[in-house]
Amino acid sequence: MPCMMADFEPDSGLYSHGDALDALNRSVPLEQKLAAIHEALYAQMNFVDRISVAAYDRATDLLKTFLASSPGHNDLVRYEARLSELPSLSEILRSGHPRVVNDLGIFRDGRRVHTKILEEEGYRSSYTVPLYLDGSFWGFIFFNSRTSGQLSEPALRALDVYAHLISAVVTAEMLAVRILAAAVKTAHDMVHYRDPETGAHIDRMARYARLIAQHLAATGATALDDATIERIFEFAPLHDIGKLALPDRILLKPGRLSDAEREEMKQHTVRGLEMIEAIAHNFGLEHLDGLDLLRHIAESHHETMDGRGYPRGLRDGGIPLEARIIAVADVFDALTSTRPYKPSWSNDEAFAWLRKMARSKFDEECVEALVFNAKKVKEIQARFRDSDMQPPPSPS
Repeated sequence: MPCMMADFEPDSGLYSHGDALDALNRSVPLEQKLAAIHEALYAQMNFVDRISVAAYDRATDLLKTFLASSPGHNDLVRYEARLSELPSLSEILRSGHPRVVNDLGIFRDGRRVHTKILEEEGYRSSYTVPLYLDGSFWGFIFFNSRTSGQLSEPALRALDVYAHLISAVVTAEMLAVRILAAAVKTAHDMVHYRDPETGAHIDRMARYARLIAQHLAATGATALDDATIERIFEFAPLHDIGKLALPDRILLKPGRLSDAEREEMKQHTVRGLEMIEAIAHNFGLEHLDGLDLLRHIAESHHETMDGRGYPRGLRDGGIPLEARIIAVADVFDALTSTRPYKPSWSNDEAFAWLRKMARSKFDEECVEALVFNAKKVKEIQARFRDSDMQPPPSPS
């Protein structure tokens, strides 16, 4: 039987409508998907000038800027604060309802940085919606306008629909990242049944990596956005996944490795990349935004600035930035941690050694970023301590 559609010409009008949200069907960065949603929303409600998403880290009680769509200038980036110290936002969770503010002037006397920035950028009203995943709070969506009094009941009903759409898109992306990270971490945990490194080491070095990335972005040394910084933080603990492929005679050897054993040890970077590729393929996540970050972290965290690292002998800027960040974070924590085969160094001793090795082994800007944040480093050490770890010595 001939096809019933054969009589229709391509220009007959059947395909004249363009999907305003087609970007959601494609493998594009999350910020482009949010921008497409914002554009579609703006066509209906042209008073919504800014949409942003803040992510919540339950382990540290930190609420962090994550994603934003605000054409023009945007100063509210790389910002974090403890949710317990934000009474207005905490009240949203206690009430169980979104928050409608038709006049942000009620917060004019607020001392928080984000309050002042929003006021300086001219925002006059906001709608704040909490985000949940299976009943667990993980962040907020903010709809901001430069005009007051626009948040009528019909407008709020429409914004609720868009809030759930944004939540679904962002949650799906974050869930994919977390599924990948969880899969790799599960394998990584198997390594730590054999590897003497502690879970606290992983917690600390991941947060050192975020400190470094945030500082580099804040000083203009690099153009890392909030979402990329968060992925570096999430993927940092997975840098040594390739150790799963090492035999016990290498991984658990108490003494120094022979030259042949050291060469075999170096293969954990290559094996790590192979494992990540296999896991991403098995979970259908080959096109996940940010997967390259994990690839680079696993493969290149032992490359050095002088080109004498491994596995590929990359040098200077040829080493991916995320791998340079991880190298500094990982080595600093190793130096300042007590291990059966070594005592811990003080923070100042470790900082001095990293500075000495900067340029030849480590990225100098990454080292200085960590040193600049010495106070926050001590806070991380105090919060994520090994069970037998003594507090780091105070600077002299």
